[in-house]
Amino acid sequence: PVTPPADKPAEVVAVQPKAEPPKPELRTEPKAEAKPDPAQPSFPGFTTGGSYIPNPDAKSPPPSEPARVDRLRMAAPPAPKKSAPTTGMMAPPHQPSLSPPPPDTAQYEQVAPNPVVRTLEQPVSTFSLDVDTASYANIRRFLRTGRKPPKDAVRVEELVNYFPYDYPAPADKIEPFQATATVMPTPWNPETRLLHIGVKGYDVDRTHRPRLNLVFLIDVSGSMGPQDRLPLLKQALHLLVDQLKDDDSVGIVTYAGRSGILLEPTRGNQRQKILDAIDSLGAGGSTAGAAGLEAAYRLAQTHFDNEAVNRIILGTDGDFNVGISDTHQLEQVIAEKRKTGIYLSIIGVGDSNYNDRLMQTLAQKGNGTASYMDSLMEARKIFVDNMQALFPIADDVKVQVEFNPAQVAEYRLIGYETRML
Repeated sequence: PVTPPADKPAEVVAVQPKAEPPKPELRTEPKAEAKPDPAQPSFPGFTTGGSYIPNPDAKSPPPSEPARVDRLRMAAPPAPKKSAPTTGMMAPPHQPSLSPPPPDTAQYEQVAPNPVVRTLEQPVSTFSLDVDTASYANIRRFLRTGRKPPKDAVRVEELVNYFPYDYPAPADKIEPFQATATVMPTPWNPETRLLHIGVKGYDVDRTHRPRLNLVFLIDVSGSMGPQDRLPLLKQALHLLVDQLKDDDSVGIVTYAGRSGILLEPTRGNQRQKILDAIDSLGAGGSTAGAAGLEAAYRLAQTHFDNEAVNRIILGTDGDFNVGISDTHQLEQVIAEKRKTGIYLSIIGVGDSNYNDRLMQTLAQKGNGTASYMDSLMEARKIFVDNMQALFPIADDVKVQVEFNPAQVAEYRLIGYETRML
């Protein structure tokens, strides 16, 4: 097989000729007053504020006239009436003031794509499974607002794993996984082959699922105030509470300048008490994230149940700015806590200050998953449609793929850069 060349996007440069400025014209006769031209286009679709609303009835200009739309240009006003000449310089036309966007402090792990590997030198490829979906939802947010996502925000395996697939499922939980392999021509290079491996896990029956012992760890710092952060997170938690059984339990820990227990573990048959506690959440203060994590683990450990799924669900934009904010220190804290058998799920929210790098670190070190939530639709996908993700069927799952050097000269793993072993 021949390694496909690196894709090189074609560059298209549109060049518009610059119009020559009109030469000044000298007149000895008094200039007649200009009249508005009834044929002058009124630029349908432009509002007085300068914004553009597409007009379905607008026609394209004839080919002989280049199509050009000036965003802030209005319909030509009638010529002003003559007035007595004045001295001095004319004030420049009013320019609308555009508020600068907030500074973008979002953080992503910088990783290089996996290299091509010679099979004779390294026939086995080893990596940890990744069931996170945060990258897909985050990229979708960028595209919906007409922005190009940062390259480090793209994790191919999370784009693929965002969707459900009709792979053959294991018959029971004794063998919790079933693999499916497909070989096909590579779409971008017919001289190579694309190996697609699908792994289907055992689906826990919701009617006979184990009890949930949850602790909601909620970031209520000042950065969580916008509607797409804490208010959205509160709506999402409402959806999750609606899925609880009577014997499930929920505790709530909040953190900002300092952490505190908002709700002691409460049974699912007291839904209104849980919902009232969620509704009381409000944003304000700095972010002492590490202190909140330690408080949540203490609460979960105090009420630990060997027969239940013990899990912390952290909702945050990841803007930890008080206490332990160093990523490596947080890794050590979470790595120690995972030994207690308590899982950690990360629900990321936010935009310009979203700390994707930290969210990934916490999820990987905490034996958990990372999701990104940008809408109520995504909240429903996380907490209703994919609720089975709260119930683990195996821990520390790793995959090894071994290639035969007699059949495969070289290979490259697509994605999983942060999961390589």
